[in-house]
Amino acid sequence: MTLKDVRVGQTVKVTKIIGTGPVKRRIMDMGITKGVEIFVRKVAPLGDPMELKVRGYELSVRKADAEMIEVE
Repeated sequence: MTLKDVRVGQTVKVTKIIGTGPVKRRIMDMGITKGVEIFVRKVAPLGDPMELKVRGYELSVRKADAEMIEVE
């Protein structure tokens, strides 16, 4: 399952980041690393972007980037 599939109000744990190169580095620089918990706060009316709570701060992520984050 990827972060894109998670519903509003759920908390999940990151198991793997699928992206490569600069995309993977950018995701990790935002604080999304293996083992971190992510709470999905909101999703925009058209489904993009998603608003997340990660490590005590809020973050907006595009669905294309959310597809690269595997969660459990």
